[in-house]
Amino acid sequence: MNKLTVKDMDFSGKRVIMRVDFNVPLNDAQEVTDDARIEAALTTIKYILEKNPKRLILMSHLGRPKGKVVDSLRMDPVAERLAKLIGQQVKKLNDCVGEKVANEIEGSSAKVFLLENLRFHPEEEKGDEGFAKQLASLADVYVNDAFGTAHRAHASTTLIAKYLPCCVGFLMEKELDYLSKVTYSPEKPFVAILGGAKVSDKIEVVENLFRKVDRILIGGAMAYTFLKSRGEAVGSSLVEEDKLDLARDLLKKAEELKVEMVLPVDHIVVESLENPDTKKQVVDIEAGYKAVDIGQRTIELFEEKLKDAKTVLWNGPLGIFENPSYARGTKEIAQFLTSLNAVVVVGGGDSASAAKKFGVKDKLSHVSTGGGASLEFMEGKPLPGVAAIPDK
Repeated sequence: MNKLTVKDMDFSGKRVIMRVDFNVPLNDAQEVTDDARIEAALTTIKYILEKNPKRLILMSHLGRPKGKVVDSLRMDPVAERLAKLIGQQVKKLNDCVGEKVANEIEGSSAKVFLLENLRFHPEEEKGDEGFAKQLASLADVYVNDAFGTAHRAHASTTLIAKYLPCCVGFLMEKELDYLSKVTYSPEKPFVAILGGAKVSDKIEVVENLFRKVDRILIGGAMAYTFLKSRGEAVGSSLVEEDKLDLARDLLKKAEELKVEMVLPVDHIVVESLENPDTKKQVVDIEAGYKAVDIGQRTIELFEEKLKDAKTVLWNGPLGIFENPSYARGTKEIAQFLTSLNAVVVVGGGDSASAAKKFGVKDKLSHVSTGGGASLEFMEGKPLPGVAAIPDK
């Protein structure tokens, strides 16, 4: 990664504005239920504060308020949790731009500020120049440490970089380093595990990986589109009927490029998702049954295909892991990954949630904080939030 980082910047006496990804889940009592994304930004926050800035202003979005003020999506619970984590006051403001905000910051003795939800303003997602300028006017230096929104050309992620000296934070740097490793220079053998619901979500990732990967293990609902395209019976499992030709083409292309595509050889099926008592393990899926997880033989097959890997990319769960009755495949493979002598990178989204749920998050090389951003990076697309930061 060749971008300017916080280590290239002088923060002493400066007003610093930093884009973070504090888009965290809240419960009905307005409490943060998972603070992983806040914790992920702490290294950069603490580093900047140690460099004696005049102040540090943090900004983030939360949920999808669609350009309107939504009280249940205010940043107050986030400010409370952050204050506990850094052990000092975090002054939460009731807006993110305007004279009142600027005056309140200037008149406060606080060192750390959190602006109100950026997406309360439609200008944020529209990438409005004026809005970006207003944000920039609050500071002397801009830091982007929000990898989760790096694929969005929004005012706070991209346009603000035009108006201030800028750099990336440690989280962004780590994300780019690990994702670059698997996307551009993986040590071989390189094995990708792809799961999740839809082939259509992963087409470009698969096509980009074909040039680098030795094997692709396919699980989750997307496996049944591939299996049906080969003429196998899939019962009432989830299938993208309009993507059967595409799945056939991908299997053919893999064969031509000598990439091994490994599909499930047995399945956990149920008659009804709501009724786990109908669960059974089968090789052939009969009518009226739908697959919800990979079976024991597939778990063993996948583990065999992972044994010699030096690089592993995991993107997408292998079953409906949110339900304990259908979680075994995802859990066993997640735990097996911790035993490998390999760089193991988890590409955000549901696989990151699964890694956390099954207690392996801290035992793998890197678990990405950005599902959409990591997918686009692995598709080979430039990320606007990264492109906006100058090279060293």
